[in-house]
Amino acid sequence: MSTKTEQTNEIIQHHTLWAMGAGAVPLPVLDVAAVTMVQLDMLKQLSRVYGNDYNESFGKNLISAIAGSTLARIGASMIKAIPGVGTILGGVSMVILSGASTYAMGKVFVNHFETGGSLFDFDINKGKKVYEEEFEKGKEYASNIRKSESGDSKAEIFAKLEKLSQLKKSGAISEEEFKAKKDELLGKL
Repeated sequence: MSTKTEQTNEIIQHHTLWAMGAGAVPLPVLDVAAVTMVQLDMLKQLSRVYGNDYNESFGKNLISAIAGSTLARIGASMIKAIPGVGTILGGVSMVILSGASTYAMGKVFVNHFETGGSLFDFDINKGKKVYEEEFEKGKEYASNIRKSESGDSKAEIFAKLEKLSQLKKSGAISEEEFKAKKDELLGKL
C-alpha cells in the first residue's frame, strides 16, 4: 500500500501529463477548457485520497479563483490562431503552462488537505499565494517531463490512451484530436 504522499505525487504527475496533452489541443480556448477538466478530475482524486467531500461546481469555482488571471494561458492559446508558426509557438508554450498550472493546482490542494482542510474551508488568498510559488516550480517540472516524454514506458502510454479516451468521452477533445493523439501515442510502442 502506498502512502498518501506517494498517491498524491502520482495523481499530480499523471494529471500534469494529461494537462500537457490537453494543452496541445490545436484549437484556441478549447485547450483551456480541456485543462480545466483535467484539473477537476485531479481535485476529485485528491479529495478522495484525503477522505474529503467533493463537489464539482464548487471545485470549478475554486480552480477559477486560484488560477485567477489565466491570461498567460489564454494568451498562449490565442497565439495558436495565427496560421502556421502560431500553432507551433502557441502549442509549445501552452503545453508547458498547462502542465505548470496543473502541477501548482495539485500542490495547492495537497498542502490544504494535509493541514486537515476541505474544499469548503479553503482560503482563496492563501491558495493563490501557494499557487504562484508552485507555478514557477511547475514550469520546470513540466519542462522536464516534456524533455523525457519520448521515453514513455508501455504502461504509461496505455495509461495516457485511457485518459485520452476519457477526454474524448467528456467532450473535451474532438474525434479528430483523439485520433491524432492516439496515433502519436501508438507510434511510441
